[in-house]
Amino acid sequence: MTSKPNRIGETRALWLISAAHLVSHFQQLVLPPLFFVLREQMDVGFVELGIAITVYNVVSALVQAPMGYVVDRFGPRHVLIAGLCLSGVAYGSIGAFPVYGWLIGGSVIAGVANSVYHPADYAILGAVIEPSRVGRAYSVHTFAGFFGGAIAPAVMLVLATTFGYQAAIVFAGLLGPIVAVPLLFAGGLDATATQADPRQAGREQSSIRIMLSPTILSLTGLFSLLSLSSAAIQTFSVVALVALYGMQFSVANAALSTYLMAMAIGVLAGGFIADATRRHAEVAAAGFAVAAVIMFVIGTIDLGIILLMPAMAAGGFLIGMIMPSRDMLVRAAAPPGTAGRVFGIVTTGFNVGSAIGPMLAGWLMDHGEPRWVFYSSVCFMALTVLMILLGTWRTRRRAGGAVLMQAE
Repeated sequence: MTSKPNRIGETRALWLISAAHLVSHFQQLVLPPLFFVLREQMDVGFVELGIAITVYNVVSALVQAPMGYVVDRFGPRHVLIAGLCLSGVAYGSIGAFPVYGWLIGGSVIAGVANSVYHPADYAILGAVIEPSRVGRAYSVHTFAGFFGGAIAPAVMLVLATTFGYQAAIVFAGLLGPIVAVPLLFAGGLDATATQADPRQAGREQSSIRIMLSPTILSLTGLFSLLSLSSAAIQTFSVVALVALYGMQFSVANAALSTYLMAMAIGVLAGGFIADATRRHAEVAAAGFAVAAVIMFVIGTIDLGIILLMPAMAAGGFLIGMIMPSRDMLVRAAAPPGTAGRVFGIVTTGFNVGSAIGPMLAGWLMDHGEPRWVFYSSVCFMALTVLMILLGTWRTRRRAGGAVLMQAE
């Protein structure tokens, strides 16, 4: 009798949280499409611009794990609203004061705001969504994020061309407070908060040990490699394609948007694939191996517009395909009542990769090595495949040992 209202509540929560995730990924790609303009206006090199992205990700990585504790303690809705509004302050001020010194300062604020999304989003979804549907909910949530990133380069280019780059950055900042408004009236999402109770001390100490276990730490490492595999492509593929093949700036931006949109579609497909098979590691390894070959070809051969677009789409689709299974692994590893903290720890891997990747790619561009923007991604993809296969081998070895012990 209550399934229909519950389903409506799930749908509303999923829409609200997915909208916030869309904004977070959109804002991550506000600055890279404008790098050529910002380099001229601020009189800096690509390394300096890459450092701004690195600062953003380092701050987010440092703050994200403590933010997961705040989410579990005080409730994810309030924390999410605060993060959305803070992101508005960060990007609005960068647009209003476009000098390199404040680009770094605004990146610090934006990094704090970004630390909110993963622990708050996953805490809400894990508590509100029916377990039998949570995999698909994660898929929709992740799709929304990648969709936000996919449209960001094209939207920022159009806005910058029409209204100027400063107005474009301010617009990106306003998205945060706009999406925060409906969350102000969604009080039911506060049910995931954990009330303070001295009797929880022993259990919290136990959960800390679990969160620092080899399983959680290995998942954090996997997230880092996944982020490194795509960070250089997302931030510097546009300028790399222009430098490599003399491609028009608008065409290179379209190629990046194609890659990101295909990644978002791959996330949705990955939800169905994850439900259809338990061999998630093999699917992920195969997908990344093929994606690595595609990125190597893009960095080596001038495919032209006709072949470049499907190649970027194929690479993005394969990378997006493994994301739902990745999130389910983390959920399974999280002790009850610690979803915010576990996702806060594991997803710091995103920030580690995103901190190193842009700075490395900027250094490669400044040293005249645009091909290595793609080749570095290939190397990290190969390491990701190796880590996945090694983890699978260890798991099966332990399982085989347990079976032998029971037999004895």
